[in-house]
Amino acid sequence: MIPIGGAIQDAAETQQTSRTYGIDFAKGKATGVTDGLEAVRQAVYKILRTDRFAHLIYDANYGSEISGLQGRSQGYVRSEIERRIRESLMQDDRISEITDMQISITGDEALATFAVVSIYGDFREEVSAVV
Repeated sequence: MIPIGGAIQDAAETQQTSRTYGIDFAKGKATGVTDGLEAVRQAVYKILRTDRFAHLIYDANYGSEISGLQGRSQGYVRSEIERRIRESLMQDDRISEITDMQISITGDEALATFAVVSIYGDFREEVSAVV
């Protein structure tokens, strides 16, 4: 017997949940589950602090390459950090844009602050790198 009246749901219309385990990075333990904006915030934190290509568990699109800029000129460091942050975060479908990028270099450390625009809302983030 063939079912009648059913509808095939288009995969493009179905939005995946962003529900994941919540992590308290300061205490180093799981805190239950998180979803929405907090899940995106946690994903950004993890992406920026995971070296791309360094861990076999992640595919080549996960992580960032903001390290390895030691000894370069400040102009090069500024442009590369901005490009590398955008490239790594835009792999996440929940993130639509990275705005207000500001990079300050003091001694051998670069600090990048920026806004992340996601489907759940916006938030500010910062990351540092040795240069």
